[in-house]
Amino acid sequence: MRRKHVFAIFVTTSTLLSLAACSVSTTPGGGDGDGKKSGGTLSIGFSQATQQSPFYVQLRTGAEQAAEKAGARLDFADAGDDVTKQNNDIQDLITRGVDVLLVNPVDPKGVTAGLAAAKAAGIPVVTVDRPVPSGAVAQVGRDNKEMGRLVGAQLAKALGPQGGKVIEIKGDAGGAVARDRSAGFHEAVAANSKIKIVEGPYCDYIRAKAVTAMQDLIQTNPDVKAVYAHNDDMALGALQVLKENKRTDVKVAGVDGLMEAVKSIASDSPYVATALNDPISLGATAVTTALDVQAGKKTPATVDAGTGLIDRADAARYTGSTTFARAGKE
Repeated sequence: MRRKHVFAIFVTTSTLLSLAACSVSTTPGGGDGDGKKSGGTLSIGFSQATQQSPFYVQLRTGAEQAAEKAGARLDFADAGDDVTKQNNDIQDLITRGVDVLLVNPVDPKGVTAGLAAAKAAGIPVVTVDRPVPSGAVAQVGRDNKEMGRLVGAQLAKALGPQGGKVIEIKGDAGGAVARDRSAGFHEAVAANSKIKIVEGPYCDYIRAKAVTAMQDLIQTNPDVKAVYAHNDDMALGALQVLKENKRTDVKVAGVDGLMEAVKSIASDSPYVATALNDPISLGATAVTTALDVQAGKKTPATVDAGTGLIDRADAARYTGSTTFARAGKE
């Protein structure tokens, strides 16, 4: 039986307010214009790596919804994939007087200065999605190695004993998420010696970059049998190029449960599998963890939000109107 370990995080859907155009924006919670809290409202600072991927846009939404439900203020900053800006953003959030910080790091090591500033200010830090070597009291994420393993096993099954060449399109250089999704995938396909992995470039989880990379990769690897990308956005970019080159014989797999990918799997396309990584529930879990930490409650060093495989057998069950497949549809 396929192993799954999904647990649902239910978040009441709430109406989101318009976001300000500046780099740091807030959800309402009683704060005044300079970031000081009024009426004792708890303030959560959220420094995010980027908003260039659908996953991170939804991660922010999940955090905003959970903060509003809890009656907390959320101060948000988008680093735009710039670690220097992220360190500055964290300092700005500290200056605003936040009670606890959520950090989705651009670079786990490069954000050290920001984490040190938070420690000096006595503000606890909870990391989200991407862990850091030190400086955080808790990490909220998912088992990315298991995601890679689940998808790898399904792709190996789809290829069969004859195996073939598999192009791997990577996430971010040096990132723990990319490292683990790669390691899990490699472990899963290792049993079939006829599967040969061609390591493609780092495309930072961005579809447009994967499209450009795949245009070159398909020319240098005309005998490719499958593509595995570290997220669905990049996998869909690869699928686009394959279709343009009339290579519907090449199988594709990704990670994250992006609804566009889930629907592609359900339609009997070359897309064969993805793994659940519901960002709404992840954002909600991050906020809940941050609130627990700030309240002095005992919190695990690592909070695993759970994952599971979505393949052709169950894709229809996960299909819906959300941007990503939602956890809890077992």
